[in-house]
Amino acid sequence: MRVFQIGAAGGVGRRLAPLLTARGDEVTGMIRDPAQEETVRATGAVPLAGDLVEDSVDELARRLRGHDAVVFSAGAHGTGMDRTTAIDGKGLEKAADAAARAGVSRFVLVSVFPDAGRGREPVEGFEHYMRVKKTADVHLTGTGLDWLIVRPGTLLDAPGTGRVSAGPAIEYGDVPRDDVAAFIDAALHEPALNHAIVELTTGGTPVAEAVARLVTLTGRRPS
Repeated sequence: MRVFQIGAAGGVGRRLAPLLTARGDEVTGMIRDPAQEETVRATGAVPLAGDLVEDSVDELARRLRGHDAVVFSAGAHGTGMDRTTAIDGKGLEKAADAAARAGVSRFVLVSVFPDAGRGREPVEGFEHYMRVKKTADVHLTGTGLDWLIVRPGTLLDAPGTGRVSAGPAIEYGDVPRDDVAAFIDAALHEPALNHAIVELTTGGTPVAEAVARLVTLTGRRPS
């Protein structure tokens, strides 16, 4: 499989690429900052210069052409509401449209758990982020792509356990970035898991088994 990563230098992206390349997959990691090149290369991915905000849909489509899947884990990471709109919102819309134009049907989006941050006082920037992520999810579900939306709980840098809780609606919790990457790795290689929204936290089910259960639950077949 040839996988195109948008957000390749991020916490999930740089954990996912080594899993994919260990399978023999080819991974392209799009980078905006040249300083990220060595970070991405060290994961086994091939870095490719691109700018999610500045590139047109046609330019992104040219970069995507020839790949089998897109994984979108890019984010503004608290750099301001305008950047959140441009990257998490409009950037996702642009990437999805580019994937359709390039004929890349498989599209995995790392989104956000609906209950994130609900135990604290509302903050305007965070509430804006949640609204933007929801709108991005809605946009992706309205495309003709074979989409999968993964909504992880609070992301941790602790080592992964290889065991998760995954389903269309589960209780909120934490999850190591390692396990999010492992789940996406397994899900990408199960084409029947598409047109599904999956909430993900630490749990007691091995990742591969969790993916297999979701295929049975959704009953989808690849288009």
